[in-house]
Amino acid sequence: MKYPFDVLKFRILPEFSPMLLHRFAVVAVASLLVLLLPPTTKTVQADPPQRLALWEDGAPGSRARMHEPEKLNGSNVTNVHHPSITVYLPAKDQASGTAVIIAPGGGHRMLCLGHEGDSLAKWFADHGIAAFVLRYRLSREPNSIYTLEGHAMDDTRRAIRMVRSKAPQWQIDPDRIGILGFSAGGELAAYAAMNPQPGDPNADDPIETQSSRPNFQGLIYPGKSGTFTVNEGMPPAFIAYGYNDRPDISIGMAEVYLKYKKAGVPCEMHVYANAGHGFGYRPGTTTAAGDWPRRFVEWLADSKLLAKNP
Repeated sequence: MKYPFDVLKFRILPEFSPMLLHRFAVVAVASLLVLLLPPTTKTVQADPPQRLALWEDGAPGSRARMHEPEKLNGSNVTNVHHPSITVYLPAKDQASGTAVIIAPGGGHRMLCLGHEGDSLAKWFADHGIAAFVLRYRLSREPNSIYTLEGHAMDDTRRAIRMVRSKAPQWQIDPDRIGILGFSAGGELAAYAAMNPQPGDPNADDPIETQSSRPNFQGLIYPGKSGTFTVNEGMPPAFIAYGYNDRPDISIGMAEVYLKYKKAGVPCEMHVYANAGHGFGYRPGTTTAAGDWPRRFVEWLADSKLLAKNP
């Protein structure tokens, strides 16, 4: 693009000294350049999310390996021996008081922290919901010594307890803390709701005095649906999966929904006709399945689990 520099014509008065003329010319050219340059946006670098170990001195059964580094392949993580949560808090003036712990999937062989972890946590925080991405120990990783029902569930319950113990610090209502899991992580979310453990009032560790019962659960294409049981009084559930997923999910989760209905436990289910397994959450998606987080937030609001609709 050519700019009409010739539109600026100066009438030089005889009483101006050469030095004044020079200064005037410098200021005029600088001002012109500022006007002609494209507008810029100031970028503010946000603080990186805080990551907290679930057990500061190492998880029971993993203390000997707690200092081993995790292995990162793209956004997928393996070799987890020091389980943790990554904290995503909303702005204080936007905080709803609701919190959700996110358990990524990965077949218990890895953690898919991209489309099933950090991206969703950021989205929740932007919508007033505190979010915590769980890095749990993997029971099906090659040569793993861990179990799903033992170590992975210990990590899951500990995460719920930790968030509840820090509720005042993080502007969270301790009665509005839920868990949401994808695929393998959905199994952990379901089991946390099925088999919660009360806090121990005599525990020396203040985190262990808290209950591990979630106040709500999000089951996003979870596996092992045949192992899910539903009893009266369980936390309300939100279910989402794809019509084209494997039978234990595409058919099995419909059967699980009927268990919730029979037990009188509030449950909302979304089946996406054009989706399969692993749609997760990806920013900028234009698919119906990709927009499920909005349905989840609407469900929270309708269920009186959100102080305000963000």
